[in-house]
Formats: sequence, C-alpha cells, structure tokens
Amino acid sequence: MEEILTLCGYRCDLCQFYTKNIKSEKDKERVSQEFNRIFGWDVKPEDVECVGCKNDGKHADPNCPVRPCALEKGVENCAHCPEFICDTLKKRINFTEDFLTKSKSPLSKEDFDKYIEPYKSKERMLKIREVLNNTG
Repeated sequence: MEEILTLCGYRCDLCQFYTKNIKSEKDKERVSQEFNRIFGWDVKPEDVECVGCKNDGKHADPNCPVRPCALEKGVENCAHCPEFICDTLKKRINFTEDFLTKSKSPLSKEDFDKYIEPYKSKERMLKIREVLNNTG
C-alpha cells in the first residue's frame, strides 16, 4: 500500500484503525485490546475503523480539532498551512514524543512499528515543510 498521510501527518496506511487494514471482526478486537494495553484507551471493537481524515465517513477520532481546521483552510496537510505549527496541531504532532517520554514500560519493536510509527508525524511534517520552504 502506498503512503497515505492524514492532515496532521499520521500514516493511514500504517494505522491499525485504517479501514483497509481491518480484515475481520477479530482484527477489530485485537486492535481494541492493544490500544487499551499500550495507551490505556478504552476503545470498543465496533469503534475500530477509520476511512482517513481526508475522506467522509467514520473516523478514529471524530472530535479531532485538526481535521475541520485543515479542511476549512483547504490545505493538503498542515505542513502546507501558513500557521504551521499552530496550537491546534502541537498536541497531535508531539503525541509520540510525549507518550514515549511518559511511558513506564518499553515497547517491543513490533508494538513500536504498529502503534507508534504511524503517529510520528512531527518528523514527516517538518520534512514536508522543509521541501516547501526550499521550493517556494
């Protein structure tokens, strides 16, 4: 699957919630359990689904503050926004750093790849921003 970025720089194609990555109800149950184990989030299996924030439909975080802002501004993603890095985006792009700093137990490589890597948006957004600044 090709790389699919959300508006804040998360990777849909790597996300366990992404609709195309869910093959069965058993997958939803596994993802629910793993998000609870790793992040302490109570996610019901029936809520494990996301079409990606650039699409209409069910989203992993229906209350995401970034999505309506980016859609209203008509930007490809937040790196393209003149207000990059705004307060709305800060919490999203710092999610993995904040989580790893506060985490009391180390993650296996498999857990890191499945549950942290998709959300390491800060590096992605900064790279895109650098390219934009160098070409514009």
